[in-house]
Formats: sequence, C-alpha cells, structure tokens
Amino acid sequence: MRFENLTNCEEMVMKTVWDAERELDLSDITQRVNETYHKEWKPQTVSTFLARLVRKGYLKHYRQGRVFYYQILILQKDYLWEMAEKFAEFWKPENVDVFLAALEK
Repeated sequence: MRFENLTNCEEMVMKTVWDAERELDLSDITQRVNETYHKEWKPQTVSTFLARLVRKGYLKHYRQGRVFYYQILILQKDYLWEMAEKFAEFWKPENVDVFLAALEK
C-alpha cells in the first residue's frame, strides 16, 4: 500500500497522535505539538494539518458534543515500514550499507 507523503509539519502532528495513549481533540494535539516540538502554533494551524491528514487517509475524526476527536487509520509501524522501503528504493541496495554505517558513528 502506498501512503501519501507527509510534510514535516504533518509528520509532527501525526507523530503526536501516534504517541498518545488515547484519542485526542484539537486542543490536546495543539498543546502536545507545541510542547514536544517547541512550536507556538495556533489551533487553526494545527487544524489545517489535521484536515490534510484526514484527507490523506491517515486519520478520521468524529464529533462528540462540540468537540472533534481524531482516530488513527494508518499505524505508525506501517508508515515507518513504507518510509524504509522508499528510502531503500531511492538509495539502492549498495548505498544502504553506507547509510547504516553512518548510523553507527
């Protein structure tokens, strides 16, 4: 399965959702992103990234009262696996050894 690429900002928001032990709402996600990544994003900014993640199929949202909560549709391990495959395809097998050696430094 091929996932749509995420921007760095979308990855930060998605990682925040993946790291949570429960479903989060916009205010929770905004607070956690700002604390974890030392950002000063407003809720509207985070809301834009969440809307993109929903459109790309990484999340879905549901309403409970006046609050929207976000549910994970693509697991972190599946995303990481695909990113590793894309990396290996791009750099080719002969360069993967160089990359792995660089990680040991």
